[in-house]
Amino acid sequence: MLTAISPIDGRYAARTKELQAYFSEFALIKYRVFVEVEYFKALVNIPLPQLKAVDDKHLAALDEIVQNFSLANAESIKATERVTNHDVKAVEYFLKDKFDEIGLSPVKEFIHFGLTSQDINNTANPLMAKLAVENIYTPALESIIQNIGTLATEWKDIPMLARTHGQPASPTRLGKEFLVFVERLKTQYALMRQIPYEAKFGGATGNYNAHYVAYPNIDWPAFGDNFVENHLGMHRSQYTTQIAHYDNEAALYQSMKRINTILIDLCRDIWTYISMEYFKQKVIKGEVGSSAMPHKVNPIDFENAEGNLGLANAIFGHLSDKLPISRMQRDLTDSTVLRNVGVPFGHTIIAFKSIQKGLSKLLLNESKFREDLDNNWMVVAEAIQNVLRREGYPKPYEALKELTRGKVSINQAEIHEFIDELAVSDAIKAELKVIRPDNYLGV
Repeated sequence: MLTAISPIDGRYAARTKELQAYFSEFALIKYRVFVEVEYFKALVNIPLPQLKAVDDKHLAALDEIVQNFSLANAESIKATERVTNHDVKAVEYFLKDKFDEIGLSPVKEFIHFGLTSQDINNTANPLMAKLAVENIYTPALESIIQNIGTLATEWKDIPMLARTHGQPASPTRLGKEFLVFVERLKTQYALMRQIPYEAKFGGATGNYNAHYVAYPNIDWPAFGDNFVENHLGMHRSQYTTQIAHYDNEAALYQSMKRINTILIDLCRDIWTYISMEYFKQKVIKGEVGSSAMPHKVNPIDFENAEGNLGLANAIFGHLSDKLPISRMQRDLTDSTVLRNVGVPFGHTIIAFKSIQKGLSKLLLNESKFREDLDNNWMVVAEAIQNVLRREGYPKPYEALKELTRGKVSINQAEIHEFIDELAVSDAIKAELKVIRPDNYLGV
C-alpha cells in the first residue's frame, strides 16, 4: 500500500498479512466480542436464575455472532465508538443489538455484567498474542531452526579457519558453527514456551465487587479461574488491580527479544562469511545488486533481517519495561502501548522470512575455506606446543610464540623446519608433522 505510514502495512504488507488476524484493530474488536460472548455463556452455565430461559438455540446463535463477525460489524462498532468515545462500551452496545435480533432482549443487561473494560482487554490481548505465537511465530521459528540444522548437517565435515578477535584461531568445522545457533535458539525457545499466558479477570479493581454485591453466594474467583482456564485457555492472575500485571507478557517479549538477538548474531556472522567469500549467493534472474556496479550480489536478506530484528527488539524492550508499571490501581498508558504489540511481531516475521530467503541463496565456496587454512599454518602452533608439553619439553609455548607471533603468515615448510630442529624423538617429529590446519579440528 503506497500510502501506508509503516512499512509493515506498506512495503512488507504481503509478508505480514497473516498477522492481521491477531493484531489489527479488526482483530481486537473481534476478540473483545468473543470474550464477551464466552463470558455470557459462562454466566448461563452457573446457572444464574435470570438466565434459565437461555437455551441451546440461543447459545448456538451467540457462537454464530463470533464465527460470522465481519468487517461491517467492526465498522458499526467503530461508528458507535465515535459517539461513546469508549471502545469496549461500543462492543457491549453491538451485542445488545444482536441479543435483540436473536430473542435475548430480556437478558441483554447481563452482557458485560459486573465487568470493567480491562476484564475484556486483558483477556483479549494476551489471547491474541498467544494465538499469534502458536499459529504464526512458532512455525516460522521452528522452520528457521530446522533449516539451520539441515545446513549444519550438510556442512559438518567442512574444515574452517576460526577467528577469535578477528584473528586466525584454532580451526573448526562450518557445520559445528551453525549448530551453535541451533542450540542457542532451541534453548531460548524452550524457555519461552514455559511462560504462562496470564489474564486479568476480576472486576473494576480486581475484587469482584459488583459480582459479590449482586450474587454474594457464588464463588466468583473460582468462576473466574474456570472461565479463563477452560473457556479462554489461559491462567487467571489471582490478585490484581484494574489491569493485568503484564509480568508474563513482559517475559514473553524479553524471550522473543533474546531469540531475535541470537538471529542478529547469525545474520552478522553469515554477512561476514559472505564478505570473506566463504559463501557465494545464488543469482536471481532480473535482480539488480547495485544501481551503479553491475557485478554486485549483495547480502541484502541478512541486512534486511538485522534491521528488522533491531526495530522489533527496540519495541519489545519498551513493552517489557513499560507494561508492568502502572500508577496505583491503573493508568491508561498500558492501553496506549498495547496497541503496538503487533508492530514488533511484524518486524520479527519480516526478518524471519528474510533469513529463510538468505539461507536458501547460500552457495558454499569450498576453495576459499581451503585457501584460508593453507595460508594460516601458524594455527597449528597450539597443537605443537601441547604435544611438547605432554613430552615435558621446556617452555614450548615460548618457543612457538617466538616462531609465530605477529607474523603475517607462516607456511608448512617453516613449521616443519621448526619441528626438525626440536630436541625430540623422530617419532614425535613425525607425529607433529601430521598436524595440518585442515585436520586440527578437535571433535
